[in-house]
This record gives sequence, structure tokens and C-alpha cells, in this order.
Amino acid sequence: MTLGWRLWMVVAVLSGGVLAGCSDSPKTETPQQYAEWLKTWETGKPDQPKGASEYVIGAGDTLSVFVWRNNDLSEAGVAVRPDGRISVPLVNEIVAAGKTPPQLAHEIEDGLKKYVQDPLVTVIVRSFVGPSDRQVRIIGEATDPQALPYRDGMTLLDVMIATKGLTKYAAGNRAVVVRHGPDGKEHNISVRLNDLIANGDISQNMAMQPGDTLIIPQSLF
Repeated sequence: MTLGWRLWMVVAVLSGGVLAGCSDSPKTETPQQYAEWLKTWETGKPDQPKGASEYVIGAGDTLSVFVWRNNDLSEAGVAVRPDGRISVPLVNEIVAAGKTPPQLAHEIEDGLKKYVQDPLVTVIVRSFVGPSDRQVRIIGEATDPQALPYRDGMTLLDVMIATKGLTKYAAGNRAVVVRHGPDGKEHNISVRLNDLIANGDISQNMAMQPGDTLIIPQSLF
């Protein structure tokens, strides 16, 4: 079995049968079909949250912790460890992952109150990865497959630029975005990356969402 074929099999397994056409896989939709379904699903739900919420800290992020009028307690580069915790002066082993910067700042303030009168803390995210459910993953025949931190307004074209496009072995027009929709179900959205990149078909430039996985299969020929 060649290396290329083994890679193809790995991508097929990771896609949960999407690329292999398993009968129990969710139906594949175009970006336009998904948008129409989402519009219908949201009808009558005016309170349904839309868009990205405030940034949530994840393992691998780098933070600055500033304590007003206490430079000795301030830290310019605090790394969030793989276990999601950080250590700052006088406040050891505090969980940062899964919290917004203001939430973490308030917890640090609570920890400092026994040492500092009315502490005022600001947490700034300097470099970010984000929690896994706020990332966009790209696997398969991208030039640089990786997990990207989601940001507001991210599109499929942004993802392809970040991953340096397709390899020469990619079947770009058979790519699939796997998304967990607001209905709690998995949706497989077909995207034609060759048309987007080579032909400028902007209709394929769908908006990405946190937690999306873009699967780019290998051409069999």
C-alpha cells in the first residue's frame, strides 16, 4: 500500500465516513443549502445567539496580567499550560482555560485581596490558540494542515490562505466542511475549493464557524 493511499484512508476515517459515502453519514449540503436550512431553522427564534461570543482563553494562549499600581505583581508573558492553568505572583495554579479575559481578571483580583487592598487586574491575550471548540481544523491535502483559532468574519478563503492552498494531489472540489449545527446535529457541507481558488468562484467562499473541520481528500488519479 503506497503512502498516498494510506493518507487517503486516514482522511476518510477522520471524516467519519463523509468521504467514503457511508449510508449512515449526514446528507451532504452545498453552502447555499446549509444557509437556507439555517435561515429556516432560526425562524421564530429571535433570541438565538448569533455570531461569535467574547474570546475564550485556551491552552497555548499567552496572556499579559497587569495589576494596577503593582508592577511587581504584573506579568507580561504568562503562558496557559496544557492543563489550562496559569501561575501569577501570589496567586498560584489558577484555571484560565475556558474563561474570558475579564472573568479571569476577576478571579485573580479575588486571589489578591488577601495581599492587596482593592486590586484592579487587567488580562490581555497577546497570542492565542483558543479552546478546541473555538478552532477551525484543516486536515488532508492542504499545503499546511493545522488548527486555526477562529476569528470573527473568518471565511473559507481565509482558511486556504492561512494553510497555503492545496497540494498538487488535492481533490479540492470534493472537499467537505463538517459542522455541528445549532440543532446539535452534524452537517456535511460540500465546498469546491478548486473553483474558489483557481476560478474565483466567490459563491464557494462560505463563512466559517468555530469548531468546523475542513477535510480535503486526495485525488485518486
